[in-house]
Amino acid sequence: MTVRLLTTEEVAVRFRTSPATVRYWRHVGIGPTGIKVGRRVLYDEAECDRWWETKVAASLHGTR
Repeated sequence: MTVRLLTTEEVAVRFRTSPATVRYWRHVGIGPTGIKVGRRVLYDEAECDRWWETKVAASLHGTR
């Protein structure tokens, strides 16, 4: 199984937001889990998908 890692910029494009917003999400602990590799933060694509599905489900059910 191949793990695809996304940069902060790629995550921002995926969720149609700015890289600063993705960094803020990481800072406050509400975004997808990132992995620090050297000076970069990378995000597992599957983790981003799970995070998004959780957000959509919460929105549909009226919870946060």
